[in-house]
Amino acid sequence: MLFSYNTYLIIIAFMALAAVAVFATLYFVEAGYGILLNSKWGKTIISKIGWLIMEAPLFIVMATLFFLYGRDAQSGNLLIFSLFMLHYLHRAFIYPILIVGKGRMPLSIISMGVFFNLVNGILQGEWLFTYAPLNYYGEWLELLASPRFIAGVILFIGGMALNIDSDRRLRKARREGAQKGDNPGTHYIPQGGGFRYVTSPNYFGEIVEWCGFALMSWSLPGVLFALWTAANLVPRAASTWKRHKEQRGDEIKKRKLLRVFPYIY
Repeated sequence: MLFSYNTYLIIIAFMALAAVAVFATLYFVEAGYGILLNSKWGKTIISKIGWLIMEAPLFIVMATLFFLYGRDAQSGNLLIFSLFMLHYLHRAFIYPILIVGKGRMPLSIISMGVFFNLVNGILQGEWLFTYAPLNYYGEWLELLASPRFIAGVILFIGGMALNIDSDRRLRKARREGAQKGDNPGTHYIPQGGGFRYVTSPNYFGEIVEWCGFALMSWSLPGVLFALWTAANLVPRAASTWKRHKEQRGDEIKKRKLLRVFPYIY
């Protein structure tokens, strides 16, 4: 283990309080990347590289903790670990390659993302391979017989699918816009999928995904990650909706699009 269990709990408590602070702050300070890109956040680099730098550390940390502590873990722990790594295999190494255009990300935001991902990777890995009690998950067949785990997996996979599909629709809209000669910096609200209901279904999918992970892992770090995901993405979705409304208010009104939660917000 990297530190004592008491220290581990203190870190989780501190991170939970920080999530609440971030949630409140992001309603007043927009994180300046994507549609909200702002020069006030400082020097930028190409988004493709930025996403790789930001997300890969978590994958590396989790893999390292697995090789240090997890090779003899029970298969239930390894199943949850594998699902977690599936997301970050896509997010860190596949998603950046698929990005359309030459968007940029501030190094300041990338740095904050790296810090959070390192801490989160340590918390998740330490739980799965050190602190989870023996037989907490058991072997994978036992886990697959748990209604809670099954419900969590359904949410996790469903949320991931919505996130990936929404990103695909955004890329398609950007390619079509480029073919029509639109400004390279133009942002779109695609048709179909989750975009029938909200302007940020990709964020909704990710929130659902990590709520599913919290359910199937039934752990404090799992709940913390779901909390941080919502604290970061709900205010961002609100800012994204506001920016789209400024640029294409008639379309927002006509399609009755909300921000992130269909029929709710």
